[in-house]
Parts: sequence; structure tokens; C-alpha cells
Amino acid sequence: MIAAAPMEETVKREFEELFREHFQFVYCTAYTVTGSSQDAEDVIQTVFMKLLQQHFLLRARDNPKPYLYRAAINASLNIIRSRKRLDLTSDFDRFDTLRGDGPFAPGDAAASSLVKAMSQLNPLAVEILVLRYEHNYSDAQIAKMLGKSRGTIAVTLYRARKRLKRLLQTELGDKL
Repeated sequence: MIAAAPMEETVKREFEELFREHFQFVYCTAYTVTGSSQDAEDVIQTVFMKLLQQHFLLRARDNPKPYLYRAAINASLNIIRSRKRLDLTSDFDRFDTLRGDGPFAPGDAAASSLVKAMSQLNPLAVEILVLRYEHNYSDAQIAKMLGKSRGTIAVTLYRARKRLKRLLQTELGDKL
């Protein structure tokens, strides 16, 4: 029992260091996807709590950035999807006003449409879009981080932009 205490302290220190080094990256990723600082904070809490509950996974220790990035994207998409379910069951205007802390004005149709359209893309496409346009990563950097070929990244990025544009045109009309 005495030998476990130093081990717990080491894990605690490693976890705190991981959090300090990567929480801003997870926050920016989540904020980009959700458009809400409150949702981004919820994503941070979800991602790091899961990591802690899973006893600080080895893959997160060895190469944390890709793991944390994918977890942030997935948690963000889950929040958007749950928000859509809430929208279907409650008064939309009231809900939108309550969560109006995003980068856009409350009720901004374009921002709302972008979040909605991104939630309809597959998670890999969202990951690539956020890495490219929020974190300014090159195709080569994205490929290395996600363990894909540069060609796969380029094609997925092209298709994701095309699908996103089509979804936004459907949502907003032909203003694009």
C-alpha cells in the first residue's frame, strides 16, 4: 500500500503536465467546432475526465496530441448532435439566446448553419477541416498527426469543403 502512493503521485504529476500542455489546444478545437466557449469548456472536462477514468491511457502518454484532438472532435460533435435533439424538443429561439456566447451574435444564421453543417460531416472530415483552418496545419502535418497519407488528407479536405459548401447552400440559399 505504501508503494502505491509514489505511483499515484507520478500519475497525478504526468496528468497535470499533460493538461497544462494541451488544454488550450483541446479548447480551441472544441470552440471551433461548437462555436461556444461553454461547450468548449464542457469538452475539455469530458475529454480529460475520460482520460483520467481510463487510467491515463498509454497511447495518450506516448503521443497525446492526436488522441486528445480526436477525442475533442468527437466530444464536440456529440454536443452539437445533442443540441440538435434539444432544438427539436424545445423552443429554438429561447435555447439559442441562452447559448449565445459563441464567436457569432446570437441568432446569427450563418454561424448556426455552419455548426449544423459541420455536424453532418463525418468526424475525420471535421478533424481535417479544423486542423487546417483553425490550427493552420499543412496537409503533411495533418497526415502525420492522423496517421494517414498526404493524398488521403488532400482528397478528404477537398470533399469536405465541397460537401460543407453544398450543405451551407442548402441551409442558407444561394448566397454563397
